[in-house]
Amino acid sequence: MTNAPSDIDLSVDLAGLVLANPIMTASGTSGYGPEHGELIDLTRLGAFVTKAVSPQPRKGNKPQRIVETPGGMLNAIGLANLGLDRFVEEKIPFWESKGVPVIVNVIGHTVDDYRTVCQRLDPIDCIAGLELNVSCPNVSDGLEFGTDPDRLRRLVDAVRPDVKRAKLIVKLSPNVTNVTELAAAAIDAGADILSAINTLRGMAINVDTWKPILANRTGGLSGPAIKPVALTMVNQVYNQVARDAGVPIIGMGGVSTWRDAVEFFLAGATAIAVGTALFVDPRTPLFICDGLTDYLRNRNLTSIRDLIGRLE
Repeated sequence: MTNAPSDIDLSVDLAGLVLANPIMTASGTSGYGPEHGELIDLTRLGAFVTKAVSPQPRKGNKPQRIVETPGGMLNAIGLANLGLDRFVEEKIPFWESKGVPVIVNVIGHTVDDYRTVCQRLDPIDCIAGLELNVSCPNVSDGLEFGTDPDRLRRLVDAVRPDVKRAKLIVKLSPNVTNVTELAAAAIDAGADILSAINTLRGMAINVDTWKPILANRTGGLSGPAIKPVALTMVNQVYNQVARDAGVPIIGMGGVSTWRDAVEFFLAGATAIAVGTALFVDPRTPLFICDGLTDYLRNRNLTSIRDLIGRLE
């Protein structure tokens, strides 16, 4: 694998945040960075998205917390994380010399929880974006903000003044009747970027014990099985809300190959996050970048931006 030749431009602009290429990790799939850095050259990523950070540490759900499904994976980790203080003390030093944009996934039980994390992290130079996770389906209160347009609008409006330097990103839930209503609410309240989609609520059952396999009963379904849903929602959000508002979308949901990435670009995404595929091969983002380079050259295109929103 080599870096993209000079005649092919993979760079993208996310509301003023310029990435060298459009491929990043999805939150919760690569730890906080050092873990994944042992497996790939992190400087080859467009950006790195951390697992969730909350004001206080969270133990998450009891095991069993992950189960493989046909075409995907169910997880009910429960947003386990080391908490804000330890994240700043132990993980930020790793990123300060990497030169890779870092996006931190932010969670909370209350509006004040989100504000606390954003206020602490926004001034840190190596953090390029703060992604409000309002759409996690595997915790008891994970969908309260993300499924109600009014509550989401109030949350984003409250957090917006605390995010002065970094980009404010809102991660949309697919577990709603009309995702464009949530997208519009987030944009109206000041979101710089949208990410779509989070996992779909799902269940797996043990036919021998007659019990759910996950201790949490349900979890979030990710992987190739959800890609058609993700593409539909990204395209809806792009066409009905984001394009006219000039708000870029980070598309995700079942991206495993460069072909998947191209589909998301055509649907309206400006950047792509890879999640479940990292468990199969952590090098997947690098392979996707190489595939995109070849695809553009074979079609006599020079920029990834030529693909965005071009679905006919």
